[in-house]
Amino acid sequence: MSVGSFLAELRRRNVLRTGVLYLGGLWALAQGIAQLVPVFGAPDWVTRWVIIAGVIGFPFWLLFAWFFELTPEGLKLEHELAPGESAVYPKGRKLDFWIIGVLALAVVLLLTNQFVARRDATNAAIPEKSIAVLPLTNESGNKDEQYFSDGLSEDLITELAQFEGLTVIGRSSAFQFRDSKEDSKTIGAKLGVATLLEGSVRHAGDMVRISATLINAASGRTLWSQRFDRPYKDLFVLQDEVTKAVASALKAKLLAGDNAAAQTDRPPSGNLDAYNAYLQGNFFVALGTEADFGKAIDQYSIATRLDPKYALAWALSSLAWSNEAAGFLEGTAAEQAYAQAHSAAETALTLAPDLARAHVAKGRLLLNRDFDWAGAEAEARRALELAPTDGATRIMLANLRATLGQPAEAVDLIRKALATDPLRAGWYWGLSGNLTALNRLDEADQAIRRAIELQPKAVSYNLQLATIEIVRGNAQAALAAAQQEPPGVWQDEAVALARQIGTDRPAADASLKVLTDKYATLVAYQIAEVYALRDDADHVFEWLDRAWASRDTGIRNLLIDPFFKRYRDTPRFAAFCKKVGLPPPARSVAAHVPASPQALTRQAP
Repeated sequence: MSVGSFLAELRRRNVLRTGVLYLGGLWALAQGIAQLVPVFGAPDWVTRWVIIAGVIGFPFWLLFAWFFELTPEGLKLEHELAPGESAVYPKGRKLDFWIIGVLALAVVLLLTNQFVARRDATNAAIPEKSIAVLPLTNESGNKDEQYFSDGLSEDLITELAQFEGLTVIGRSSAFQFRDSKEDSKTIGAKLGVATLLEGSVRHAGDMVRISATLINAASGRTLWSQRFDRPYKDLFVLQDEVTKAVASALKAKLLAGDNAAAQTDRPPSGNLDAYNAYLQGNFFVALGTEADFGKAIDQYSIATRLDPKYALAWALSSLAWSNEAAGFLEGTAAEQAYAQAHSAAETALTLAPDLARAHVAKGRLLLNRDFDWAGAEAEARRALELAPTDGATRIMLANLRATLGQPAEAVDLIRKALATDPLRAGWYWGLSGNLTALNRLDEADQAIRRAIELQPKAVSYNLQLATIEIVRGNAQAALAAAQQEPPGVWQDEAVALARQIGTDRPAADASLKVLTDKYATLVAYQIAEVYALRDDADHVFEWLDRAWASRDTGIRNLLIDPFFKRYRDTPRFAAFCKKVGLPPPARSVAAHVPASPQALTRQAP
């Protein structure tokens, strides 16, 4: 049969039309599934495997079209038809209509996904009653009083967050626009708010002036503007005036509920010097270095000495001690810092049982020092009851749910927290880790790239990106991401992990040796991860035991760590989880998430 006659036969049997109909249907099906997968929380590979199955079935569909003919009496083999019986033209016209219909459906689904859904999501993300308090400008003529204007800005955030139905963006995201040259529309879009509050603070002698302006973010139009002047001794009255005026302009009402409690940052005695020291403590904590934590602790100590009943200052002192111990200290120095944190947390809870930050401080101590997962979770839940809009508390609870093997709950909590603090890079990092545990790798990839975009030089972000590529089984991409990690222990860790699934075995062995020689006491848990990729069970559990002995915080990730997935059904893994107080692995959601077919496979040398 010549090429021409073969093509004519394909046309006569409507094979080409049938093929186009099949491909159009497959495209429409893929578009529909892609939109439904996020709704039902299904893993990313569902869409991918539907397409692969469709491609595999395509030649069989064409063979079917070649050998069979659809007639009014049903399907018949081609050779069973009498000459001239095949109604080519009417059948071809019907197929043309089907093709047009299917392709139109696919285009509609595509447009819905690309435009309508995205537009609706954008609109839904910006509630009408939403506000970001941009850092008030310090106009006191003294740079050392920056803490004062920042403190008043934070007070406004705290107070406005207690109004019902009002979405208030957290400090971390709002303060990124200090001295920003971007217009209100851009800032509003980045923060997801309809309204911006900007202004200035002037503290001169015994007088304080606050100038505040509400701006419609989309149009840049001024909605309300007012200036407030009061003596410094009436500072708290001044703050109340500003808060009530802003809330009134936004038509917001105070939160009502049985569990929520009024959260205030003011000392019960009204001592302004104590409040001033508290503000300075917050200023140093935000800087985040070891030296600044020390300065913050000193300022909180001044605040509690001036007002021994200042529960919030006690609570934040406890948090500062805990964070310093976990981030910078070890051995006896860490134990002493935790002892100080314990004393301060207990004092805060005794003074103010309904203070959310006091429960956060106690929970952080139970988590960092005692590895008491259930106790820390109970404190986080109580804190969230007392301050239901607090994003940081929601993140703490998310981390605990992940530790207890429930990454899906953690994802939901983190997304809710991000709604009130959308530029917190560290929260996107945590979101990515939990999505990886659920094998929702495309979403995890988007989240960690967002974190890197927000904070390009942060440590461990590219390590997380490398982890995603390792789970995908892409050794080259994993190594490239690992090498982008800032130099130091986490880059060495990322490279060691990435090399285990590559083809260069000497390099894989050498990278592991670097970790064990240089960082054995620092990254015992991560060394266990490397051995897990090498499928060396004895060394895995040896290093996990070392990690537990040194109270390595990596233990928190055990139930959601993709590198340990192959061990989750083993008695040794279950026994280790029991020893460290974690639930049985079988209860973990991550344990029941199917892995990608190529996941964690070592490439052949």
